Amino acid sequence: MPRLLATGLAALLLAGCGADRDGGKATATASGDGAPAPAYFDWFEYTGRDAAFEAPVPDGSFRNPVLSGFHSDPAVTAANGKFYLVASTFTFFPGIPVFESEDLVHWKQVGNAIHRPEQLDFDGLGVSRGVFAPSIEYHDGTFYVVNTSVDAGGNFIVTATDPAGPWSDPFWLPDIGGIDPSLFFDDDGKVYILNNDEPEVPVRYDGHRAIWLQEIDIAAKKPFGPRKVLIDGGVKPEEKPIWIEGPHIYKVDGWYYLNNAEGGTGPQHSQVVLRSRNVWGPYEPYQDNPILTQRDLDPNRPLPITNAGHADLVQGPDGTWWATFLASRNYGVAPGNSSHYNTGREAFLLPVTWKDGWPVILPHGEKIPYVLPGPSFMKKPADQAPMTGNFTWRDEFDTVELGKGWMTPRVPKTPWYDGSARPGWLAIQPLAERLDSMVNPAFYARRQQHQVFQASTAMELPAPGVAAGLAAFQGEAHWYFLGVRRAGEGDGAEVFLEKKAGGEVEVVARQDAPAAAQLTLHIEGNEGTYGFGFDAGDGKGLQWLVRDADGTVLSTDVAGGFVGATLGPHARLEPAR
Repeated sequence: MPRLLATGLAALLLAGCGADRDGGKATATASGDGAPAPAYFDWFEYTGRDAAFEAPVPDGSFRNPVLSGFHSDPAVTAANGKFYLVASTFTFFPGIPVFESEDLVHWKQVGNAIHRPEQLDFDGLGVSRGVFAPSIEYHDGTFYVVNTSVDAGGNFIVTATDPAGPWSDPFWLPDIGGIDPSLFFDDDGKVYILNNDEPEVPVRYDGHRAIWLQEIDIAAKKPFGPRKVLIDGGVKPEEKPIWIEGPHIYKVDGWYYLNNAEGGTGPQHSQVVLRSRNVWGPYEPYQDNPILTQRDLDPNRPLPITNAGHADLVQGPDGTWWATFLASRNYGVAPGNSSHYNTGREAFLLPVTWKDGWPVILPHGEKIPYVLPGPSFMKKPADQAPMTGNFTWRDEFDTVELGKGWMTPRVPKTPWYDGSARPGWLAIQPLAERLDSMVNPAFYARRQQHQVFQASTAMELPAPGVAAGLAAFQGEAHWYFLGVRRAGEGDGAEVFLEKKAGGEVEVVARQDAPAAAQLTLHIEGNEGTYGFGFDAGDGKGLQWLVRDADGTVLSTDVAGGFVGATLGPHARLEPAR
C-alpha cells in the first residue's frame, strides 16, 4: 500500500511525552509534570472508491485530477528538467506544499514553502483565510514563491535554492496590495510583479478588480518605479465581469500573454487570456474567451466537474504546453442538484492548443475529461496513487519524523505531536483547544480525496480528563468528532459523536464501551452521507453510532470558504465535570 515518505514536521517533535513504559508498552497515566499522558494512535488508514475513478487508464494516458482533495490554485514552473507545483493551504500548517514531477502527471511532495512556525501566524483567522493562490518561478538557481497572507501580513516572497527547503522567512511587500501576486522574468533581465487589486478608478460594482504591473528589484525584493493597470474589470468591461485575478505573464514568439482567472472560484469560474507586444500593454483580449470554463454545461450531467479556472501554463521538453488549474468534482443529494463538493478545489491538468497565436485549454462546451492522453514525455505507468485515483493508503506511524501530506489548522505554538515517543505510534499531547478554536487544536489532518471513502485509526483508551479520536473537519464551524473518553470513575469507556454545523456543538450520539487495550474508530462517507462507528475488540465487530449523518455540512458550498474536508486524529483536554 502506498505510504507517505517520512518527512515534514520534524521541527516540532515532542520528546518523551512523559509516558510511563512497561516492557516497551506505554500506559495512559499522567506525565511527570502532572499533565495528562498523550493519546496514542497505532495507525491510520484511508481508502477511496469513487465511481469517477473506476474507468481504466490506457497506456500513455493519465487520470484527472492529478492532485485529488483540496489543492486549490495550482501554479507550476519548470526547473532543472523537472516541474514544480504549489497550491493554496489557507490557514493549514505546514503551508504551501511543493510538489515535484518529471512529467506533470505523477507528483510527489518534496517540501513546504511555509514550514517553520515563525514564518507566519494564523491565530484568530478562519480556516479559509491565510495563504491564497501562491505562484512559483525558477530563475538563475533560485526558486521564488510569491503569495498573499490574507488578514495576516499581506503579500510576500519566500525563496529557496532547493525546492525541498529550507525556504526563507517572508520578504514582505507592503506596497503591493490585493492578492494573487506573481513574478515574470523577462529575457532582457528585467523582473515584474503582477497582482490583483482595486482598480485605479472608483469601484463600480462588487467584484470590480484590476490587474496591476510593476517592476521589481528581485535581489532586494523591492518593487520600484511606476505601477500600471493592465486590465480594469476584465476582458469585457461593459458586462461588469467580477474577480479578475490570478495573473501570469508568459513570453512566446515576441508576444506577452497575460493569463487570468475571471468570474470567481465558483460555478462561473473561467480563464481568460490577452496579449501584447509590450509588457506594459495595451493588452488585446482573445476574441473567443474564455479559454477554459465549465459554466456553459448541463448542470445535470453525470459526474460533473465544475468551478474550473485559475490556470497556470508551462512548456514541456517536447515543446508542448500544458495547463494546471483548479476544479471541483460535485455530487447531488437531490435530482438536479450537484452543488456539493467535500473534496474542495482540486488540481487538474490539460494540454494547451495554440490556435491562431492564442493558447486554448478547452474548447467551449467540452467537458473536462477524467482520463486523457498524457504528455509524450510521461515516463511512468498509469498508477498515480496516492495523489489521485482509487487506492488504500496507510500510515503505521513507524518513522521518527512525521509524514508529508499531514497538516494542522493554524500554526502550532507548542509541540503537541510526536513520532518518536513510542516507536510505531503517534503520540498527541491533548490541548485545551477544541476543533472550533480560532487557534491551533491538537488535530493532525489529511485531505479527504474521494466522495466515497473509509478512514480508520486504532488508538489506546486515553487518560482520564482526555478525549481523543477521529475528526472529519472542514473548518472551525463545520466538523464531526468521533471521540473516546473514560466513563465515570470506573474502567469503562464512552464513545461519542459531536457535530458542529455553524451553530452550537451538538452531541449526536454516545455509547458505552469496554475499556479495551485498543479501540478502532471508523468514518465512512458516501457523497453527502457519513457513518461513524467503532470496534472495541470485544468480538462484536464494528458497531455504528450513526450510519446516516449529514455529510453535506462538510461540503464547501454549505460551510463556505475555499477548503475541502480533512480527516485525522484529534486529542483534547476535557473540562472538569
